[in-house]
Amino acid sequence: MVRALWLALLLTFVPATASAAPSLVDRVIGRWRVVEGGKPGKARPIFARELAFEARLEAMAAGEAPTAPITEPQVRAALARHVTEALLAELPLDPAPTPAQVGEQATRARRFLLSRVGGEERLRAALDIERISTDELDALLRRTARASLYLDRMVAPQVDPTDLELRQLHASGQTPFSKQPFAEVSGELRRWVVAQRLSEALDAFYQRARSRVVITWASARAP
Repeated sequence: MVRALWLALLLTFVPATASAAPSLVDRVIGRWRVVEGGKPGKARPIFARELAFEARLEAMAAGEAPTAPITEPQVRAALARHVTEALLAELPLDPAPTPAQVGEQATRARRFLLSRVGGEERLRAALDIERISTDELDALLRRTARASLYLDRMVAPQVDPTDLELRQLHASGQTPFSKQPFAEVSGELRRWVVAQRLSEALDAFYQRARSRVVITWASARAP
């Protein structure tokens, strides 16, 4: 079924005809819900354009160009991250984070995203390709922020590395910054490490929850 979803993403945009300007089509291509105690929870929509953008982010995080074609594994990875962040963002925290805390965490999430995809220019290219607005990106970052606040507090409170850990990682040669002086890249290195650890925590959470997640796809049809 993910292959059908992949085809649906490829058919999301209608090419221009001789008499009409390009038309942007966004549609619900599936829904997902969580089953608890045999009872299905509320259905949440999956929008083609949003998931295409998230899949493009996965591709860029793996080193692909912003314009590279989206592949099925990237769609799978994007869907897993999408569902996991949405689940985590809805889990209660006591005390609940304030709007200011969510905003601050969203700012951090944007820095982590830039680190993942390779910078502002590459992110801007992906936004333009998938016609994602600033408001839509902000909503995605707020979802990531709420999810990471839960991870920070409840699941993986030790994601922030110590200075000693950073120096050891830098010296190991296993980071994108190891060829540069530590003093010049310590901030970027810290963001990269936190992003990696949060991704690992997200994946671990998804593996535990996936048996309860039911996804229903719409059929893949040409517009």
